[in-house]
Amino acid sequence: MNRIFVALDVDTPAKAIELADQLRGSVGGFKIGKQLFTAAGPVMVRELTGRGDRVFLDLKFHDIPNTVAGAIQSAVGTGAWMVNVHASGGTAMMRAAADAARRAGDLAGRPRPLVIGVTVLTSMDQAALQEIGITRPMIDQVVHLAKLAQSAGLDGVVASPHEVAAIRHACGPDFLIVTPGIRPADQQGTDDQARTMTPAAALRAGATQLVIGRPITGAPNPREAAEKIAASLSLE
Repeated sequence: MNRIFVALDVDTPAKAIELADQLRGSVGGFKIGKQLFTAAGPVMVRELTGRGDRVFLDLKFHDIPNTVAGAIQSAVGTGAWMVNVHASGGTAMMRAAADAARRAGDLAGRPRPLVIGVTVLTSMDQAALQEIGITRPMIDQVVHLAKLAQSAGLDGVVASPHEVAAIRHACGPDFLIVTPGIRPADQQGTDDQARTMTPAAALRAGATQLVIGRPITGAPNPREAAEKIAASLSLE
């Protein structure tokens, strides 16, 4: 299975469809986040899932449990393959999300989406954590949230590749770990991601899916860039 999910962080449906059409077959799926979803709405998700694509709906729900449950229920209707919530929303909220995905999938007669929890954003560093009142080390905070997500019944987490090995050790072999902050070796430290790693190193650490955006979508030939990254992984 191709583990690369391309972040369609563009501002129009036309750009997203163009990229998806270029990349289909060379990647494992597509991530739709806040920028594209705000511009195009659930229609964009349905458009891609209707073409057979796996879609990671990256809206990072974080609200009271009932509201998050309703959002997850609506997400099931789009056919999304995976959705996420903020693990810092707590056990009750995460459990409500997991339960809603299961119930909505059963009612719709379709597989439920995978539900994963965001630990700490990859743009944050230790200073940023301290700014919001979290004094424990980054690795401890991420592992704590991952274990909380697992206990709440989520399928996995989103985490920086720097924390993947610790999460894998704490949560076992079957827990999903989705990693943004993936940059080829020649593109390390070139944008707003604070905790990055190469694709091959992230997989060696125990990542299950890699979310890659600008190194592919910003390349002169996105498909060629995606195939180059995929080939580097197959050689590991």
